[in-house]
Amino acid sequence: MSVKIKDVKKDSVSYGKIYPGETLISINEKNIEDVLDYMYQCADDNLRIVVSNGDKQRTIVINKDEYEDLGLEFETFLMDKQHRCSNKCVFCFIDQLPKGMRETLYFKDDDARMSFLMGNYITLTNLTEDDINRIISQKISPINISVHTTNPELRVKMLRNPRAAFCLDIIKRFAEANIKMNCQIVVCKSLNDGEELKRTLNDLIGLYPAVNSISVVPVGITKHREGLYPLKMIEKNDALDIIKLVEDIAKEAKNKLGTRVAFLADEFFLRAGMEIPEPEYYEDYPQIENGVGLIASLKEEFDSLMPFLPKKIKKRNVTIVTGMAALSFISSLVDLLKRKCNNLKCNVIGVKNEFFGETVDVAGLVVGSDIIKNLRENDIGDEILIPAQMLRYDRDKFLDDVLVSDIENIFNKKVRIVENTGEDFIKGVLGIQI
Repeated sequence: MSVKIKDVKKDSVSYGKIYPGETLISINEKNIEDVLDYMYQCADDNLRIVVSNGDKQRTIVINKDEYEDLGLEFETFLMDKQHRCSNKCVFCFIDQLPKGMRETLYFKDDDARMSFLMGNYITLTNLTEDDINRIISQKISPINISVHTTNPELRVKMLRNPRAAFCLDIIKRFAEANIKMNCQIVVCKSLNDGEELKRTLNDLIGLYPAVNSISVVPVGITKHREGLYPLKMIEKNDALDIIKLVEDIAKEAKNKLGTRVAFLADEFFLRAGMEIPEPEYYEDYPQIENGVGLIASLKEEFDSLMPFLPKKIKKRNVTIVTGMAALSFISSLVDLLKRKCNNLKCNVIGVKNEFFGETVDVAGLVVGSDIIKNLRENDIGDEILIPAQMLRYDRDKFLDDVLVSDIENIFNKKVRIVENTGEDFIKGVLGIQI
C-alpha cells in the first residue's frame, strides 16, 4: 500500500526534494504500509526514497542524522485506518455507554500500532502472522496487552472471539524475542478471579522480564447493561480477597525477582476501605496511566511541597469537584492545606454519577451535567476546580458533551483544570505559584 504525502515541512531535509501530493512508495527498497514501517526505515541516516506522481516514479537520496525527522506529513497519523476491535467482551465499557453520545466514544480500538505509539491496550486477537513477525523483526516495544486470563477457554468466553485462545502463545513468542510487555487484567467477579486470577498472574510473572508489569483493575459496571452479560459488582469483601491474593503472589515475585511485577489499581484499596500503599509499593509507577498509583504519586509530591508553603495567603474561596471514590482522599489533602495556610476556604464536592449510575464512582467518568446538578446545591465560592481526568477524551468537553465554558457561563465562575500532580493540586487550591 502506498501513502499519499499531504505536506512537507519547511526547513526539513525533504523540503524542495519531495512534494505534497506525491505518493511515498518505499524507503531503502522496503515498501511503506503504515507509520511503523515509516518510522523503522527512517531510523537510518542514508535513505533512498521512491515516490510517484501519477504513473511516474522517481528516487531521491537523502542523507540525514540518524533520528532526524524527514518532515513528511500524511493524511492520518497512522498513515492508514485505525484497526477496530473484533471482540465482544462481556465486560466492555463501550457497550455500557448510553445511546446518543458523540460517535467517537463508541469506537473500539484494538490496534498494535496505537499500543506502541500511544500506550493503548490491545487484546492480540487482531494480529495476523505477518503482524506478529513484524513486531518481532522491528523490535516494536513496549506493547501493552489486555490479557484478563491466560486460560484459553475462559478467554474465549470473556472476549467472545475464538482467536482469544492464542494470547499466551503470542506473549511467549514476544518474550522469546525480548519484546517488552505491560499486561492488564480486568477482574470480573465469578469469571477470572480466585484460582483463575492466580493462574494468570503466575503465567505472566513467569515471563518476567519480558512481561515488565501487570496491572489488576476492577471491572467497571454502568447502569446501561440491558441485554448484556450479567456481571456482578466487586464489593468490599471481594476487593479484600483480591488484594490478598495479588499481594501474596506479588510479594513472592519481589523476593525472587526484585520487583512485584503485579500491581493493584487504586480502586481496589478504595473499595476495600484500606489505606493506599506508600509510594515504594509502586516502584517506578509502571502503570500509572492505568489508574495504578495515581493517588500515591499525587500524595508523594503533595507531601514534599508542604514544608515550602506560606502560612498566609490571599483570601481564597474555591470548590473542588471529584468522584465519590476519591472524596475522602481529596478532603484529607484540603484539610492539611487549611491547617497550613490561613485565609483558605475550600469546599470538596463528591459528585454522584447519575449519568452512568452510582456504581461508577471514579473521577474520570464524572460528567458535566452531574457536576452542574451538584454545584447548584452548594456554595461554590469564586472558582471551580475540576480534575483533568474528567476531560481526558476532549480537553474542553465532558463525556456528556457539556463544555467547560457551559459551567463557567451557568455559574459565572472561572473553571480551573487541575492535573493529577501534587504541585498542580496545591497551585489550584491556593491560587499561588510554587
